[in-house]
Amino acid sequence: MKILAVLVLCALASVPAQDMASGNRRAQPRRPLPAGKVPPVLDFRDVAAASAVKAVNISANPRKKNYIIEVTGNGVAMVDIDQDGLLDLVFLNAGEFDDYPKPRAQNVYRNLGGMRFEDITSKSGIPPLEWAQGVCAGDFDDDGRTDLLITQWGHNTLLRNTGGAFTDESGSRLPQSKEKRWSTGCAFVDYDRDGDLDLVVANYVRFDPKNTAKPGDKKQCEWKSMPVVCGPRPLPAESMSLFRNDRGKFVDVSEASGIAGSKDYYGFTVLTGDFDNDGWTDIYVACDSTPSLIFRNLGNGKFEELGVASGAALNEDGREQAGMGAAAGDYNNDGRLDIFKTNFTDDTVSLYRNTGNFTFTEATVQAGLAIHTKFLGWGAAFLDMDHDGWRDILYVNGHVYPEVDSAGIGESYRQSRVFFWNLANGQFHDLSSQAGSGIAIDKHASRGLAVGDLDNDGSLEIVAVNMHEGPSILKNQAKPMGSSVLVEALTASGRAALGARISLTPAGGGKTQIDEVRSGGFHISQGDFRAHFGTGTATEATLEITWPDGTKQDLGTVQTNRWITVRQGERTVRSQPFRR
Repeated sequence: MKILAVLVLCALASVPAQDMASGNRRAQPRRPLPAGKVPPVLDFRDVAAASAVKAVNISANPRKKNYIIEVTGNGVAMVDIDQDGLLDLVFLNAGEFDDYPKPRAQNVYRNLGGMRFEDITSKSGIPPLEWAQGVCAGDFDDDGRTDLLITQWGHNTLLRNTGGAFTDESGSRLPQSKEKRWSTGCAFVDYDRDGDLDLVVANYVRFDPKNTAKPGDKKQCEWKSMPVVCGPRPLPAESMSLFRNDRGKFVDVSEASGIAGSKDYYGFTVLTGDFDNDGWTDIYVACDSTPSLIFRNLGNGKFEELGVASGAALNEDGREQAGMGAAAGDYNNDGRLDIFKTNFTDDTVSLYRNTGNFTFTEATVQAGLAIHTKFLGWGAAFLDMDHDGWRDILYVNGHVYPEVDSAGIGESYRQSRVFFWNLANGQFHDLSSQAGSGIAIDKHASRGLAVGDLDNDGSLEIVAVNMHEGPSILKNQAKPMGSSVLVEALTASGRAALGARISLTPAGGGKTQIDEVRSGGFHISQGDFRAHFGTGTATEATLEITWPDGTKQDLGTVQTNRWITVRQGERTVRSQPFRR
């Protein structure tokens, strides 16, 4: 593996930097649907305004961008703040360069049920922040209430949930670097399996506007002959961070664990998962214009970075890409977590099929996903939209340069979304045009994305952050085509069992599906902790959970169309029907 990595890196050295950033891949022709395949009926519509979720995203000047930090956008979190069984929403804001460092409010909405929300920003306890970026969730003090980390350009903010509101406890619990760092994605994770939640944080660029060229100042600050924001090249790249939880306080173990050993990477989205099925959570980081990173958990408090050697760092041509968002899911139901990644325009998305033994094969073309090169992708998700037991793919898009609208190059700043339907044969089919106006017609400069069941009806909603306008909440208005199950896995203390592996097999010969309880992912955002499974026409399914400490629990048969709650160590499961 090490010899292979050296050979690939040597090949990369001869590739022009501008080509590597884009991936330089041409679009493949769209394949027709196989004979006899009937597409599902989907009708996703944006219900944000009707749900009273209207806060406008603030991320510098909407018409003119001078620095790269103005274009990367913000994350969103779906989290049950008040423990009423409904997912609330936290939308992040950056700010304006003209009045920086003026703190900005982070918009918080309480879920009232029935897809109605109340603005509780002023009562949330989340302080105004100077330049927020990403968000992830986890109960770091093990009190049964979900806490948040908000990453920033500056210093990250750790928010402890005190029961329906938050307090900022960054100063007393989270190490702060002396210098300003630009952090992006994050995830809570019990990497050492000691029962409490640690933190992994991606860092992007060492950014200082005083030392950063403006559009057109340098050759690297041009794109297709247009003067544009400069970066990430030639700006100084970063390393990643890991903080170990020591009785509710975090200790920086970035160097000791090996996480910081990978220098000079532009880290974006943090994605966790047990990619080699050894019971220890690994860490993937989607990187922009450098090879993506994947850290194998060695089980002794240390990690080994194997991105290039594993096959999950580059495209199949051996080129690095401008990665943005990332998602993990077992799209072919073979019992291994695969990885999906979005990239810059003039490139396709990336699908890495997990072939076992910590190796991946890039399957983008084979899977029929390499058909779009005009989208600039951000938030990404595996999700079963039609409840047939096979995970589909959704991603949101938006350009980084507002100037493209008037450049006459056939590209637009606001872009539609993309939905790929899983054909259950290792391939996908683009059904974006048939998935409803929220996907096919509506256009936005979207960034952060989160997926979860906002109204507990068994179907997933999609929430996207749109730069310089209100967010989108996409709800499927079509009648559900099949049954489903939501599984909430809790530790003995009652917190979300991050890292738990959930296996569900629909009755009647259905394929076994897997998922994990996960913090972070998508694009610097946080989704529903509950695992969602489509079960087709099955009325029953068998359920098994491998807990973060490695113990397995066979829960036997459960009914479908239910929200199932399982607490580690208890044989009895809580089951409640969906609200339909």
